[in-house]
Amino acid sequence: MVENNLVFLKLGGSLITDKRRPLTPRSGEIARITAEIVETLEENPDIQLLLGHGSGSFGHAIASQYNTQAGGSSRDYWRGFVEVWKAARELNQIMIHHLTAAGLPVLAFPPSAGVTARDATFLRWDIQPVKMALFHNLIPVVQGDVVFDETHGGSIFSTEQIFSYLSRALNPRRILLAGLDAGVYRDLSKKDEVIPCITPGNIDKILSSLSGSEAADVTGGMAGKIRWMLSLVESQPDLQVQVFSGAVSGHIKKALRGENLGTTIASGSHL
Repeated sequence: MVENNLVFLKLGGSLITDKRRPLTPRSGEIARITAEIVETLEENPDIQLLLGHGSGSFGHAIASQYNTQAGGSSRDYWRGFVEVWKAARELNQIMIHHLTAAGLPVLAFPPSAGVTARDATFLRWDIQPVKMALFHNLIPVVQGDVVFDETHGGSIFSTEQIFSYLSRALNPRRILLAGLDAGVYRDLSKKDEVIPCITPGNIDKILSSLSGSEAADVTGGMAGKIRWMLSLVESQPDLQVQVFSGAVSGHIKKALRGENLGTTIASGSHL
């Protein structure tokens, strides 16, 4: 594995599903994005890729119904936990089907099968298999998922949380967060001006822009994503994160090739 060529790419739930219609994939968008990934890797074989995806209309709506993120111990809570797991797994299988049908050597690493949490934070996860997959030029695929929590019973970890943990162990060069939005907006009600860069130095001035998702999102919406990524770049100054629209044809390809799109999140020391 060539670590300085390692890129994490997240395909947001809003991009790959219709978040206002439960259990509804956007199959055409998934196929287009997959084709862009294939084309990019064929042209740039040195790129090492780790893929992640959100739960969108599969996991979030059901998790909101059962309040899975809050934890619990009742029989009903654990039935809900399983329902959220089933929904997240269903979307993951759809993604794996598209990716493998396009010839990509992907391998799923669902957090529910390996992560243990305590008080809604990581406790342990053996990621040696992920490292070995990358070493052998395979593409690990992770996802937002339910996890067992020693304090609360259960919890839900977003893809950004998963990326944050893996980044500290794998040291990617870039993290790309592709959704529907063009980036982080100065005014969510207008969506006419994207903040070009977020750093620890200006975050306090723009916190009011970081509103939660307009659709059901139990992992904190845009505000949660930005806070997770800002914490990460503070601990890894060489890392840059991009928040951009993957809905525009060609944007996934451009971002993977290194073009700056949308909003950059960085420590400030390498801008």
